Amino acid sequence: MLKGSVVAIVTPMRSSDSSVDFDSLANLIDWHIAEGTNGIVIVGTTGESPAVSFNEHCDLIKFTVEKVQKRIPVIAGTGANSTQEAIDLSVYAKEIGADFGLSVVPYYNKPTQEGLYRHFSTIAETVDFPQILYNVPGRTVADISNETVIRLSVLENIIGLKDATADLERVAALIGRVERDFAIYSGDDGSALGLMMLGGHGVISVTANIVPNLVSKICDCVINKADFLAARNYNQNLVSLNKALFLESNPIPVKWALAKMGKIPTGIRLPLTQMSNELEGILATAMQEAGISVED
Repeated sequence: MLKGSVVAIVTPMRSSDSSVDFDSLANLIDWHIAEGTNGIVIVGTTGESPAVSFNEHCDLIKFTVEKVQKRIPVIAGTGANSTQEAIDLSVYAKEIGADFGLSVVPYYNKPTQEGLYRHFSTIAETVDFPQILYNVPGRTVADISNETVIRLSVLENIIGLKDATADLERVAALIGRVERDFAIYSGDDGSALGLMMLGGHGVISVTANIVPNLVSKICDCVINKADFLAARNYNQNLVSLNKALFLESNPIPVKWALAKMGKIPTGIRLPLTQMSNELEGILATAMQEAGISVED
C-alpha cells in the first residue's frame, strides 16, 4: 500500500504559449524524489487536467512514468465525466506502466449514487488496474457518499480514496467501516494531519509542490514514527501556506509560487489566469513563514 506524501504535481507550461514544458517537469520529478516525496500524481486537478488535450494527457503520463523509472509510484489521473473516457485513460495508463489511477467523481453531469457506483465499478471491472477514487465535491458538485465508497471498496481494483472534503468526522466514520485493506488519503492539506492521525494513509498534496521535504516529514512522523508532537510542530509552519495556496482557484497560486522559486515558467492555460496582483503579497508572506525564499 502506498503511504505518505504524494504530490499532486503541476504541469509546467511555457510563458510564451502555455505549451507543456517537459524539461521543467523532468526537473520537478527529480527534485521531488530527492526531497522524499513518496509518490507523484500526474495530470490531476493541480496538473490542469481539464485544460490539456487527450493526447497531451497521455503524453504527460508516459513522460512521467519513463522519467520516474520506478523510483517511486506514479499515479495517473484517469478520471473523466465520461465513463468510456475514464476507461480509455485507465487502459493507457496501465499499458504505459503507471502504478495506479486516480479517478475523480464525474463532474457537471451530476450522477446519482447508483450512477457513481456503476461508473467506478464499470471501470474496475473493465480494466485490471488499481484505482483510487477521488471525491472533491467543491469541484465536481457530485459527492460520493460513504455508503457508496463502502460498496465500491469490496472490488479488488478499487484500492483507496482521496477525500478532499476536509470533513474529519465523515472520514472517521468511513475508516471505521471499510472491512479490507483500503487506503484513505487526504486531498486537503489543511486537514491532512488530522486525517492521518485518525488512521489515514497519507496526503495527495498541493502544498508538497513547493515544500516536498516538509510534507514528507509530517507524514513520516505520523505514519511511521507515531511522533505526533513533531508532526504538529512541522505542520504549524504550513498553516498559513496551506490556506494561501487556495486564495484563488488551484493551481493558480501554486504555479505562481513555483515560478517565484525559479522551478517553472509562468505559463498557465485559459480559462485559468495569472494570480491577482493584490493577492501575491499574502502568498509571498506565507511562503517566507514556511522558510521558502521568493525571487523578486
